[in-house]
Amino acid sequence: MGLFGWVSLLLLLHQLCLQISSSSSGSVWMSSYPLERAKEPEFFEWMVGIRRRIHENPELGYEEFETAKLVMRELDELGIRYEYPVAVTGVVGYVGTGKPPFVALRADMDALAMQESVEWEHKSKVPGKMHACGHDTHVAMLLGAAKILKEHQEELPGTVVLLFQPAEEGGGGAKKVIETGVLEKVEAIFGFHIASGIPIGMVASRPGAIMAGSGFFEAVISGKGGHAAIPQHTIDPILSASNVIVSLQHLVSREADPLDSQVVTVAKFQGGGAYNVIPDSVTIGGTFRAFSKESLLQLKQRIEEALCIDMKFFSIALIISDDQQQVIKGQAAVQRCSATVDFFEKDRPLFPVTVNNKDLHGHFLNVAGDIVGLHNIRDQQPLMGAEDFAFFTEVLPAYYYFVGMKNETRGLTPPAHSPYFKVNEEALSYGAALHASMAARYLIEARPAGSAAARGGHDEL
Repeated sequence: MGLFGWVSLLLLLHQLCLQISSSSSGSVWMSSYPLERAKEPEFFEWMVGIRRRIHENPELGYEEFETAKLVMRELDELGIRYEYPVAVTGVVGYVGTGKPPFVALRADMDALAMQESVEWEHKSKVPGKMHACGHDTHVAMLLGAAKILKEHQEELPGTVVLLFQPAEEGGGGAKKVIETGVLEKVEAIFGFHIASGIPIGMVASRPGAIMAGSGFFEAVISGKGGHAAIPQHTIDPILSASNVIVSLQHLVSREADPLDSQVVTVAKFQGGGAYNVIPDSVTIGGTFRAFSKESLLQLKQRIEEALCIDMKFFSIALIISDDQQQVIKGQAAVQRCSATVDFFEKDRPLFPVTVNNKDLHGHFLNVAGDIVGLHNIRDQQPLMGAEDFAFFTEVLPAYYYFVGMKNETRGLTPPAHSPYFKVNEEALSYGAALHASMAARYLIEARPAGSAAARGGHDEL
């Protein structure tokens, strides 16, 4: 046999060994194969097409009807069973045996109520709505993961639950999903967010608290309007609101432990429409955040006290919940104004702190190490941003991380919630591969001893 023949034989044997290796249980998931698959041109362009279709047609929380239809069409094409509707507009798919253990992957679907300022071929076609937080990419990535998982379904010793979740942006969609019971037998859940500040090909996370708990408030401060030239005949709500805002800043700077990170931000101030007229009322609103439940509730209580007035001046109602009202002292009394406060707890529930399970952190390091390399894993400092993934972390082992998309050669990437937000679509392959591997590896090697099945749980969801 000539040299060429020997070389050809060796190459054939090598390829055969690779095929045998990849078919053995777990080997596909303990390598960079999922990333290589997700980077294949046809596969990548398929995900890009999905992401762009969603981007052109953004839908707000609990309105994701067309997005859900797109997801269901793709799942049908992949031959993946699913449930719909879940939590109003959510879709839940299943890949694997249909039996335990169960592990979940989550992608949020909703857009933001803002006008897109990026001029490009696939700009939002819906005025006043935009995917300015990357949820369109999250959906495309989870569908990509579903495709990889389905292609190797016979290697999954359990079931991957694909959660396409509505209403992350303040609507508490995760809380509503939990209330449906679809995650009752799930033993762990993984989620991520694309990050414009982390280089492409890198990921970041940490064990323990990673994102803050948060809430929203809005207050109407009422006085007595009149001509700006004779303020003595008015009760000026603008002056009162200004003093309230200063008092709110003192809640963090003078009352909070400097080592206990907290934020109170007034981001809304509306009142008056003329230069020479003092209005009857002013509306202010904002957000408060903290890294513990105790600190979050303390901030809420002190905001109530800073905004509401004494009974001896006015009788007012502080809206805490549908069935509870109370009147308390506050800053507005000094200015002879009244105030009502709403914390929107029915439509925008308080978000808990997002806490990563410490055992799952080791799992994340192992999987990410195989996909992107240990040198491409960053330690993520806690963020004051909030995530409704936090609701999952309260009820089952959960883990949240960030997938980089920054490309220095393309200049600065505006942050999320900016009308100029842009996505580096190269990140799609990394997200799909990480999602698929996190779930498959969990089923293969990281099932906890105290799992639902081990405790005598049902055989099927």
